Amino acid sequence: MATERYNPRVAEKHWQKVWDDAKLFETPNDDPRDPYYVLEMFPYPSGRIHMGHVRNYAMGDVVARYKRAKGFNVLHPMGWDAFGMPAENAAMQNKVHPKTWTYQNIETMRSQLKSMGLSLDWSREFATCDVEYYHRQQMLFLDFVEKGLVTRKSSKVNWDPEDMTVLANEQVIDGRGWRSGALVEQRELTQWFFKITDFNEELLSALDDLDQWPDKVRLMQRNWIGKSEGMLVRWALDEKSHAGGENEIEVYTTRPDTLFGASFIAIAADHPLAKKAAETNAALAEFNEECRHAGTSVVALETAEKKGFDTGLRVAHPFDPDWKLPVYVANFVLMDYGTGAIFGCPSGDQRDLDFANKYGLPVVAVVMPKDADAATFQITETAYADDGVMINSGFLDGLSPAEAFEEVANRLEKQTIGNRPQGERKVNFRLRDWGISRQRYWGCPIPMIHCDDCGVVPVPKADLPVKLPDDVEFDRPGNPLDRHPTWRHVNCPQCGKAARRETDTMDTFVDSSWYFARFTAPWENEPTDPKVANHWLPVDQYIGGIEHAILHLLYSRFFTRAMKVAGHLDISEPFKGLFTQGMVVHETYKGKDGWVTPAEVRLEEVDGKRRAVLIDSGEEIEIGSIEKMSKSKKNVVDPDDIIASYGADTARWFMLSDSPPERDVIWTEAGAEGAHRFVQRVWRLISEAAEVLQTVDAAPAFEGEALQISKTAHKTVKAVGEDIEKLAFNKAVARLYELVNVLSGPLQKIAAGEADKATIAACREATNMLLAMIAPMMPHLAEECWKALNGSGLVAHHEWPAYNETLIVENDVTMPVQINGKKRGDLTIARDADQLTVEKAALALDFVKAALNGNPPKKVIIVPQRIINVVA
Repeated sequence: MATERYNPRVAEKHWQKVWDDAKLFETPNDDPRDPYYVLEMFPYPSGRIHMGHVRNYAMGDVVARYKRAKGFNVLHPMGWDAFGMPAENAAMQNKVHPKTWTYQNIETMRSQLKSMGLSLDWSREFATCDVEYYHRQQMLFLDFVEKGLVTRKSSKVNWDPEDMTVLANEQVIDGRGWRSGALVEQRELTQWFFKITDFNEELLSALDDLDQWPDKVRLMQRNWIGKSEGMLVRWALDEKSHAGGENEIEVYTTRPDTLFGASFIAIAADHPLAKKAAETNAALAEFNEECRHAGTSVVALETAEKKGFDTGLRVAHPFDPDWKLPVYVANFVLMDYGTGAIFGCPSGDQRDLDFANKYGLPVVAVVMPKDADAATFQITETAYADDGVMINSGFLDGLSPAEAFEEVANRLEKQTIGNRPQGERKVNFRLRDWGISRQRYWGCPIPMIHCDDCGVVPVPKADLPVKLPDDVEFDRPGNPLDRHPTWRHVNCPQCGKAARRETDTMDTFVDSSWYFARFTAPWENEPTDPKVANHWLPVDQYIGGIEHAILHLLYSRFFTRAMKVAGHLDISEPFKGLFTQGMVVHETYKGKDGWVTPAEVRLEEVDGKRRAVLIDSGEEIEIGSIEKMSKSKKNVVDPDDIIASYGADTARWFMLSDSPPERDVIWTEAGAEGAHRFVQRVWRLISEAAEVLQTVDAAPAFEGEALQISKTAHKTVKAVGEDIEKLAFNKAVARLYELVNVLSGPLQKIAAGEADKATIAACREATNMLLAMIAPMMPHLAEECWKALNGSGLVAHHEWPAYNETLIVENDVTMPVQINGKKRGDLTIARDADQLTVEKAALALDFVKAALNGNPPKKVIIVPQRIINVVA
C-alpha cells in the first residue's frame, strides 16, 4: 500500500504538545526510584541557539531519555547563564536595557530549544539574572564571609581599558581581553576574593577519584593548580645593596640542585627592592612602569620579549660569599607567583638562557646527559632540561639531580642568615585566590557596605536582595552603578550613619559555579534544600565544551566545597561523570566581497571536482578550510532552517551519527539529507507494514527464517544500550542502521502480504524494539511510528526493551587453523561440535588437504573453541 511521506513539521509540534500537556518530563523530588541527574552546560542567551547547542543538548537528551527508559527518576533541567558584558555592550550599541535584551533573547532561545523536542524539566527554569537567583547567591556570599572564605585585598589585576573591568588571568588571551580584544593593562585595585587556595591540596588530590572525567581535563586541572615541591632559598644582599631595611632576597625554586649554575637573580617590577631601587633611578622607574602594563596571563608571559634591567644590587651565592650575582628587574616575573623573585640558571632553562645571552651573563652547564663528556659539554643556544648527572657543581658533581636536590636542601637547612635557615623545603601552588570583583552593572551585586566608621560590613540577610537598579545610563564606558544618583547611598547597618554600597558586581563565573545545585530545588528560600541537593548531587552526567575544562569546572569544584562548609551541601564534588563534546564545524566560502554563508552557496561537481557558486549570481567562489562555525567566517547553519526543512529528528540524528561525540562533527548538506532519507525510510517501512503488524502479538522467533530477525534485534538492544552507557552515540546509530537493513526485506514482504505468521510476529517485536531504541535520538518519529502501529501509551513512557540471552549467543565459533604451528586459515563451525566433527571439518579444508598432499596427518591438536593445529 502507498503511504504518505512523514511530515516532521506537523508530527513534531503535535508530540511536543502531547508531552507538555502530560507534563511528562517534570521531575518530582520525592519519587522513590533511583535518581539520575543529567545536565548540559547551560547557555548564554546571546540571541539564538547554534548547531553546537543542537549537538550538546541532543547528546544530553539521549542520556536522559535512555535513563528514564531504564527506570530512573531523571532530572534534566534547563536555565540561562544570563549576566555578563555582552548585554551591557548591547545596551550601549542598541540603546536597549540589558534586562530587556537578555529576556528577549531567552524567549527566542527557549522557543528554539523546545522545537528540538528535548525532554527538559522546564518547571525548574531560571536565569542567573533573576532576582530570585542572585538573591540566594548573595546569601551564599555572606555565608562564605562568615566562614572565612572571602577576603578583600589590594592586588595587581588585568584591566580591560575598553570594557573598563577586571579580567581573570584566564580571560586574557594573547595579552588581550577575551571579549573586547583590547590590550590589557595591569592596575593595582582593591578586590574581593574567594579563598580557593584554602582547598589547593584537596582540589588536586580529589582529581584521582574523578575516574569518569576525561584524562585530558584532569591533567589540565592538575597543571593549573600547579603543585610543586621545592625550596625557599634566602640570598644575602651584599652590604652596598642593602635598601630600605632589606638585606636578603627570598627565592622559591624547584631546582635547588642547579644553584651552581646560577647567573642572575630576577625580581618583579613590584618587588619591594625594585620599588626602593627605582626611587633613585629614573630609568628603572620607567622600566618598572612598562612592566606593569604588560599582560599577566601565562601566555603573555611566555610569548612576550624577555626584558630586564640591572638594578645595581648584588647578592652572595649561598655556597660562596665571594660569588656575587646581579639582581635584575625582569618583565617575566610577577609578585603573584612564588616570592616575586627567581634565580636564573641559563643552562637548564630556555627562558633563562635567552635572557643570559641577551644581557651577556655567564652560562655554566651543571647537568649533562649521563653519556656526555664533562670536559667538552657546554650550553650555547639550547638549554638542557632533562635528567642526567651533575657537573661544574663542586660537592654535587657526579650526583643525579634528585640526589643533588637532597644534598643542597640538607645543607641550606643547616646554614643560616641571621637567625633563620638559609633554605627550607616548601610546597608551592600555582593556583591563586579567585578575584571576583567586576566593575560593571550587569552582574550580581556584592552585598557589602562601606562605612567610614565601621569599615566594610555585610548587608544583613534580612535586607537582601540587593537589587540592581533599573534606571541606569549606558551613555559612556564604565560601571553605571558608580554614577547612579541614589542606589549606592545607604545607611550603615551597624552605626546607622551614611555609607556606600559596594558597586562592584560578581564575576559571572560565580553564577555558573552553583546553578546545578539550585536546580535541585529552585523554589526554596534558602540557596538549597540540603536533603534534596544531597539526593540528586553530584550530577551523574555533565556535558559541555572542553573550553570550560579549567575555569568553570575548577570554580564549581571549589564552590561545592565552600557550600559544604557553609552547610548547604554534604558533598565535595559537583560532577560525577564529565563528557566534553567536539565542536560543529563547516566549510568556509569566500567571494570577492568577503565571507559568504552556506545558505547563499550552491555546491556543484564539474569534471569530478567540487566547486561553489553564489545562488543569486552564479559567480564561482572560493571553498575555504573547514572551521568551527562562527559569525566572523559566516560558516554558520541556522538550526531553525534545518528544523524547518528536515525536522528536529533529522538534525539530532545527524549530530549523533556522523562522528564520535568527543570529536568535531562536520556539518554538510549531504549528511543532513542522508539523515532525512533514513527518517523517511523508517517511516515508510513501518507505516506500510503497520496494518498487518497490528494483527499479531510481538514474539521472538527461535527457528526458521525469522530467527535471524530476532537474533539481530536482540543483539542490537544489548549493544545499543551498552553504547549509550558509554556515550558512543555514533556506534549506536550504526547498529540501528544495520537493524533497519535487516528488517527492510521482511517488512516489505509483510506489506505485500507475502510473510508467514512467525515472521510477522518476529518483525512486530523487532519493530517495537527499534522504536524504543531510536526514541532517545528521534523521539517524534518513534511516537509517530508507534501510533501507526496502534501501540498503547507513549514511547517516551516505555521501558528499555529486554533481550533474550539465548538469542544473543553466537551458535558458531571461528577457530584459527595452524599447519605445523603456522596459521593458514580459519574454520567456522557449530560451537557445540564434538572433537571428531571439528577434526573432520578441519581436514576437509582445501588448504589443509594441499599441505597434507594425500598423506594422513601425524597429529591433530584441538583446543576446544580456541585453535586447531595440524601436524603434517
